[in-house]
Amino acid sequence: MPQIEPVGNLYSQQIVDLIIPIQQIEFGVPITLEDQPDLMDIENNYQATGGNFWAALQDGKVVGTIALISIGDGKGVIRKMFVSKDFRGKEFGIAQKLLIGLIDFCKKNGITDLYLGTVDILKAAIRFYEKNGFLSLEKKDLPSSFPIMSADNVFYHLEIK
Repeated sequence: MPQIEPVGNLYSQQIVDLIIPIQQIEFGVPITLEDQPDLMDIENNYQATGGNFWAALQDGKVVGTIALISIGDGKGVIRKMFVSKDFRGKEFGIAQKLLIGLIDFCKKNGITDLYLGTVDILKAAIRFYEKNGFLSLEKKDLPSSFPIMSADNVFYHLEIK
């Protein structure tokens, strides 16, 4: 079974190699690496600002990711939730384990509200977030410090209890 671990820049290329094809080829989202420079400097964009970046590793290979950006005032933003097609589903439970790890980190670090943006064509992702208690909200209701990605058109919030 894949292991969930915090990762840094050492894994940047593997993370890019996982995420970009899922975005572009599998789901047809018009986004490039140039649109996501954070992927090449995980340590400064996620960890140095109070967030983190986790990978699901199978024999040292990245098969899933999730990231957290801390935006201050007890608020965090989920980013880069991706799982390789071969490792999706209840059999592995990777997405659930990644989310649980991120929420545990939030609880330990004073983050009480999580937000995320996604794309409406990612139906399975939307079902996953809703199943986990995330509630949809309008773009105008996001915190002013929320870093909006150009492709995102659906937004969610979870209050961490």
